Amino acid sequence: MTAAPTPLPADRGNPNGAIWAAPFGPAAPRGLCTDCGVSRMADAAACGRACQFIRPDYPASETRVHGRARDPMLGDELFFGPYRRMVRARLKAPLPGAQWTGITSRIAQLLLETGAVDAVLTMAPDPDDRWKPVPVLVTSPDAMADVRGMRMGHAPLLALLEPARTRGHRRIAVIGIPCQVHALRALEAELGFESITVIGTPCSDNTTTERFHDFLALLSDRPETISYLEFRADYRVELRFDDGRVKIVPFLMLPISKLPPDFFPLTCRTCVDYTNVLADITVGYMGGEGEQWLLVRNARGAALLDLLVDEVVLSEPGSSGKRAGAVKGFLGNVERAAGGLPLRSMPGWLRPLVGWLIPRIGPKGLEFARARLEMKAIETVLHLRREAPRRMKTMVPAHVWALVKPYGLVPEPGESPQASGKPDISRVNHHVAREGNAGGKAAGMGLSRREMG
Repeated sequence: MTAAPTPLPADRGNPNGAIWAAPFGPAAPRGLCTDCGVSRMADAAACGRACQFIRPDYPASETRVHGRARDPMLGDELFFGPYRRMVRARLKAPLPGAQWTGITSRIAQLLLETGAVDAVLTMAPDPDDRWKPVPVLVTSPDAMADVRGMRMGHAPLLALLEPARTRGHRRIAVIGIPCQVHALRALEAELGFESITVIGTPCSDNTTTERFHDFLALLSDRPETISYLEFRADYRVELRFDDGRVKIVPFLMLPISKLPPDFFPLTCRTCVDYTNVLADITVGYMGGEGEQWLLVRNARGAALLDLLVDEVVLSEPGSSGKRAGAVKGFLGNVERAAGGLPLRSMPGWLRPLVGWLIPRIGPKGLEFARARLEMKAIETVLHLRREAPRRMKTMVPAHVWALVKPYGLVPEPGESPQASGKPDISRVNHHVAREGNAGGKAAGMGLSRREMG
């Protein structure tokens, strides 16, 4: 039986149900879990073969989705996964209310306009909390305007797959974060859809919506008026308020030390897929230097970029600076945090100076993105080794070990990757050495712990 739609603010402007949200049952109890929605489906046991946090096999998954696994000798695939093309991009006419210029929303809108898909699975704001994500089916191009912007928190997006099929949708698009996309790809062949188009956004260090409100309360004495938040590639956070004010906060001035140790759940501290490598196209910001950063991963992804035609300005990504010093400093902090020791605090008087200096000497563009990938790999190894050591053998892929090796982290006995079809680790390590991890300095740099795109 088809569930009745849950009322959303957008429904009042979409009387034909162009935005539809289904009521869900409770999630099945799990250990490491981001509630992607699979445990709320008819076969909750599918988690065992779908979950990113059980036994991911990225070489096999990449081959199934893109026709080949990442090649560590090809461009930046060791860091970012398989791709055909990588560009900086911005819409000529930015969409009001969108994050960055709104490329993700515009692609989804065009898919609906052209009839390429029947419905888009994505997130809308909760009627009572603009930051809380609510999984929805969008069936009208105009209704995409009501789901623009960033949400914060876990939400069972994939629980909409069965209702979407029941409602007769055969060609769908899914806008998802990495853990959702991994599970979707694992189950894709058995879902019964004619086609599934995947637009992926990078994600790291997610948290609950409630915890996110605690963070906002540290940034403003009126956190309820914050309407927009974005970590930017210039080492600053941009806040916008309902009254039109804009506030820029350097990363080093963020009150991270005031957050509880479990603010970011273990799943998000040990995620090995920051860049959403199983999407058809990844739309993020890390390598964009102030613009959006697109990784076209396969033919379907190339067709998505082609949809934009004359609406988008494209350019080659830049890269400058050296990341090694910053990553080594990050490693030291994570070692202390993972060991339960207090982090070293920078004196307050020094923070403004370093905050001014970092955007000028720190890595930029693709070097910034490489730094973030190495930092995420370091977090994965150190936090998982401390808090869930039995999962090391099955959760940490070969390419993650290759990213941390230049910083002295190697598998301990029993921790070696076990995935079938894994990349040749000798070729991976050779590439890392040749690419030149060592050298350069950005002393004291504090990169963001979260890409909130």
